[in-house]
Amino acid sequence: MVIESIVANDLCVGCGVCVAQCPSGALVMDWNSQGFLQPKLKDICNADGECLKVCPFNFEPEASVRTEDEISALFLKQSNQSSEKIGRYINLYAGFASKFRLTSSSGGLATFVLSELLSRGEVQHVVSVKEASGKNHFFEYGVHSCKEDLLRASKTRYFPVTLSEVLSQVKLLEGKVAVTGVPCFVKALRLAQNRDLVLRAKIGFIVGIICGGLKSRFYTDFLAENMGVKPDNVKGPSYRVKDLMSTASDYSFACEDGATNLRKELKMRPLGDMWGTGLFKANACDYCDDVATELADISLGDAWVEPFEKDGAGTSVVVTRTLLAERIIKDGLAKGELCLEEITEEVFVHTQRGSYNHRHNGLGYRMKLARKKGLLLPPKRRDGYSLSVFFKLVQLQRMRLRRISLSYYGKRESTQRFIKRIARERQLLKLLTRFYHYHMRMVSLWNRMCSNTFKNNEEC
Repeated sequence: MVIESIVANDLCVGCGVCVAQCPSGALVMDWNSQGFLQPKLKDICNADGECLKVCPFNFEPEASVRTEDEISALFLKQSNQSSEKIGRYINLYAGFASKFRLTSSSGGLATFVLSELLSRGEVQHVVSVKEASGKNHFFEYGVHSCKEDLLRASKTRYFPVTLSEVLSQVKLLEGKVAVTGVPCFVKALRLAQNRDLVLRAKIGFIVGIICGGLKSRFYTDFLAENMGVKPDNVKGPSYRVKDLMSTASDYSFACEDGATNLRKELKMRPLGDMWGTGLFKANACDYCDDVATELADISLGDAWVEPFEKDGAGTSVVVTRTLLAERIIKDGLAKGELCLEEITEEVFVHTQRGSYNHRHNGLGYRMKLARKKGLLLPPKRRDGYSLSVFFKLVQLQRMRLRRISLSYYGKRESTQRFIKRIARERQLLKLLTRFYHYHMRMVSLWNRMCSNTFKNNEEC
C-alpha cells in the first residue's frame, strides 16, 4: 500500500519506518534511479495497511494524527507555549556548547544533549547517523551506547539514510534510546510510537534536526566530481568543514580520493546556492510544512542570521519542548558548559526565514499544482496564502530545477556538461528571484506611504 500510494506519487523520504513496521516483512529499502532510498517489495504482502499508517506523507491519516498539531498534542503535553510557526515549545535559545562546538557542524548542541542523556541515565543508547562500511552507503543509522562512539558520529550528513534496520535493533535493546532525525523521520517515529507500545516505551527522547531538504546521493557525487574525484573513489565525505576565519555559511566539502589516498577540500560558496535552488532535493520536501521539527523533544538547527552567522565556529538555535529538554539546557547553562541566550519567536523565525518563506508561504501554490496533476497529498495546515505572480514563477522554477537536476545527473553525464545544462535554469531562477525581491520592496514602500498618508489625514 505504501508503494502504490507514496512511492508511486514520488512522496517517499526514505525513512524506512514502513519497512520496520511491516507485519509481513514484505518490504526492503533499495536505491531508486534518482539516488534516493525507498521501499520495494521483496515478498508477498498481506496489505493490512500498517506501512501506510506510519508514513509521514500518508494522504489519509486518522483524525487523531492528522497533522503535526494533533500529533504534538499526544506527545508534547508539557509544552506551555504554542506558535503557528514553531509549534509547541517551552523556550527558545541561540548559542553553542564550548566542548563540542569545533567537532560538530554547528554549535555542538546535539552532541551535548545526547551526552547528557547518557550521563544522566535517561537513556542507555543513542540512535544516530554514523559512517558505514558498505560501498553504496557512506552513512547509516547505528546504535551508540557510550560517549566515545557518540563523539565519532557528531557531524551533519547530507546523504540518504534509513531507519529500517535500526528500529528492529531498538526493540531488542535493554533500556531506553534517544533518536536523532529530521522532521519527516521524527513524524514517522511518532506515528510508529502511536501504534507500537514497544517503541513508545523504548524511545525515551527525540532530538530533531532542523532540515533544509533531503538530498539525493547525487549531491555527494556532484561535489566530489567538482574536485576531480570519481564517485566510486569517494571515501569519508565531510559536508560542513568549518572556516574559523570566515562566516558560518562559508564552509567546505571534503573527502578522500580512494585512487590517490589524498584528502581534498572544496569551498561550497563558488558553486552557488545548493539549497534555495532545490538542486538534488527530494520531491516530498516541497510538501512539508514542518520547519522547526515540531514533534521532537528538542529541536536544533543553524542560526543563519547576523550576528550569529558571522561566527565561523557555528551557532545553534534551540527549541525545548519537554521538561527534560529544558532541564538539560538550564543545567548546562548553570554549569557554564553552554553559552546560550534566550531569543524571541521573531528572532527564531528570522534565523530560518528562507525555509519559512518556501515551506509556508509557497506550500499552497505547490499543492494546487500537484492536485491539478491528480497527485495524492497529505493534509497540511497552511495552503491559503495570497502570492504575487513573481513568487509563483520562483516556485515553478525551483520545482523545475529540482526535477531536471535529478534527471540530468541520473544520466551520468560529465559534471561539466551537467553544469552547463543547468546554468541557464539557475540564472533564470536568480533573475526571477530578483524581480520578486524588487516587487516586495516596492509593495513595502507603497504600504508605508499609504500608512503615513492615512496618519497625516487623521492628524489633520
